[in-house]
Formats: sequence, structure tokens, C-alpha cells
Amino acid sequence: MSSVEQNSLVAELQLRPFVEADREQLVDYLNRPQVSHYLSDRIPQPYRMADADWWVREGSHAGYTRAIEVDGVLVGCVGADPGQFEFRYTAEAGYWLADDYWGRGYATQALGLLIAELQSQTDLQRLQAMVFVGNEASVRVLQRCGFVQEAHLRKAVFKHGQFADALLFGRLLR
Repeated sequence: MSSVEQNSLVAELQLRPFVEADREQLVDYLNRPQVSHYLSDRIPQPYRMADADWWVREGSHAGYTRAIEVDGVLVGCVGADPGQFEFRYTAEAGYWLADDYWGRGYATQALGLLIAELQSQTDLQRLQAMVFVGNEASVRVLQRCGFVQEAHLRKAVFKHGQFADALLFGRLLR
């Protein structure tokens, strides 16, 4: 296969703001148990159209939140939520991807694009991310993007009616 043929098979991923047209896909994706399993309880379950409306109008405007789009289709979300006061130069990174798009490197690529944006356009010094123990795919995304595990937090989260451990990852931006 020539390099021209290979390049034509590469999907085009971009980060962009959320738009009204994303609402139905948000409801579909975020009601899939395999997608929401490791997500924060800040994302309502079940996820309704009213939740998607709020997200597009208000929620996605907080911090540095971007829709992940591949070949013109919404496939997920990536963002960084800056801390306050003494943590004002640290942001908490997070992301999710629709299960139809898992295993293709899209989360790693999207997080990498967000990191580049944060490095060039903010004075943030650090990103950190919490991962539920057992979410190996997310651990690999973070490691590929230069994060290192800094802590194993025992019984740090309560989800699905039980306590679970979490891993804290960090990455310096400068």
C-alpha cells in the first residue's frame, strides 16, 4: 500500500466545542453502561436530553472542555478542570470515548492535543487524573501521554454500591 493510500485511511480527529447537534449522540453514548462504568457520578444516570441540553449550553463551557470529533462525528469528550486557590496552576484531566471508537488511539490523540493546547495557551503547570483501579485502558492513555502514577488511593471512591481504589496520575506541563 502506498503512503498516499495509507494516509487516506487515517481518520481525522479534532477537538471542538460542543454544539446543539451533539445532544442525541451524548444521550446515546452516556446511557451505554460500558461507557459510563468508570465515569464520575457527576454525569447523571440515566442521562436524559435535559442533561445534554445543559451540557451543551453551560456545563461544557467550564474549564477547558472539548468534544472529540472523528471524521465529522462526535465520539467523546476530553477536558481539564483548573483548580482553585493554591491549586490554581493544576488542572484535573478527564476524558471518555464512545465504545464504538475504543482501541483506535483516539483518546490518546485527543488528550495529547489538549495537552499541547494547555501548554501553549495557559499558565497551568500540572495536570492530574484519577483512574479507577481496573480501568487499564485509561491507565495506558495516561502513560502514553506522559503521566506517571503518583499514588494508589485505597477505598477512595464509592461507585456501583461499593468502595473502590483509585490511582492518581500526574504530568508536569512545563
